Amino acid sequence: MAQISTNEFKPGVKIEIDKQPYTIVSNEFVKPGKGQAFNRVRIKQLLTGRTVEKTFKSGDKVDLADVIETQMRMLYKENDGIVFMDENTFEQLKISSENIGDTMQWLKEDLLYDILIYNGEAVAVEPPTFIDLKIVQCDPGVRGDTASGRVLKPAVTETGAKIQVPIFINEGEVIKVDTRTAEYASRT
Repeated sequence: MAQISTNEFKPGVKIEIDKQPYTIVSNEFVKPGKGQAFNRVRIKQLLTGRTVEKTFKSGDKVDLADVIETQMRMLYKENDGIVFMDENTFEQLKISSENIGDTMQWLKEDLLYDILIYNGEAVAVEPPTFIDLKIVQCDPGVRGDTASGRVLKPAVTETGAKIQVPIFINEGEVIKVDTRTAEYASRT
């Protein structure tokens, strides 16, 4: 298995620790007055999404994770998972619902998603940063609501995501949503 030295650590590099895949979030080289230099690294576990901080002695070597990042188009939902297709090879891949997790609320047919494949198995789905969604349920905006300081109201999108939208947005409208924060971005 390929290895990487601590002096080659940079954000985005995928490493394997105790047979678990991680991505490096940040790397800080520390040279204390006494003692050996070390790297203070924030890493994110790819399977659970948990972020932890770990220190490595300068010059240590770590295994590179066998992670492939690819873009695939969502085709359709099934009872036990979601089917995606590679645009280039037309190969289809079914990802189980538990591997998708919270991303399920951003899944919409015929959109491209970033898929992380670890040891031949899809482990994570990353939605686009911004996605256009139709509002299927929200209360109508009442004239004068802004006087009470209320400028946002709850709404449900076509994918089932629950977000806060401005009071002038009505049912049936298509809006742009930031998937990182689950916030309204603009009208489309």
